[in-house]
Amino acid sequence: MPELLYTQQIALSRRYRYDRTLVIAAIILAAGASTRMGCPKALLPDPDGRPFVARLVRTFADAGSSPIVVVTGRDHAAIAAALAADALPVDPVVVNNPEPARGQLSSLWTGLDVVMDAGAQAVLVTLVDMPLASVETVRQVVDAWSRSRPPIVRPAIGDRHGHPVLFDRALFADLRRAPLAEGAKAVLRAHADRIVNVAVDDEGCLVDVDTPDEYEALKKRGRGR
Repeated sequence: MPELLYTQQIALSRRYRYDRTLVIAAIILAAGASTRMGCPKALLPDPDGRPFVARLVRTFADAGSSPIVVVTGRDHAAIAAALAADALPVDPVVVNNPEPARGQLSSLWTGLDVVMDAGAQAVLVTLVDMPLASVETVRQVVDAWSRSRPPIVRPAIGDRHGHPVLFDRALFADLRRAPLAEGAKAVLRAHADRIVNVAVDDEGCLVDVDTPDEYEALKKRGRGR
């Protein structure tokens, strides 16, 4: 796996304007039970017919992130198969959280194990049910971090905050110490005065699809890209 991740990093390093000697990883959290949706949200087709999880992998790949880690739960086999069936520009690292019922933070810990081993200086974190953030939004978040290395960067439209959220490596230990019951929100609160909110015009970064009604609304948005 280290050789694969290194190859991905070098291939992507030639394509983007920020410093690709840095390892800027991405974690897609896809271990939830999707109880309100009634089926795995990671596998729902986006407006272009691509599974949410594959769309997000493409977005992060096109923005230059590497490695890209997908954390799964009980639907591990189906998600891994969907990713393998898609002609993705990079091979994501698909890892299973054996105890997803412990909460979203436990899945983030699973992903952090991979990105820390890869030497990541920062990690972009998003939920699989927020699949519409644009490549340009991801790049804007990374560019804002590259300029001054704040601990947390996130896209924003007015006072609404979206995904992905970038955490600097300096906060990886804080994320690992955070209470499971509070999740990453505990770290966001602790560093609230140092968060950089990047103004974007991408409504997609705010779209959260948890229920069948929300999914129907997403489909009505039309083809995404």
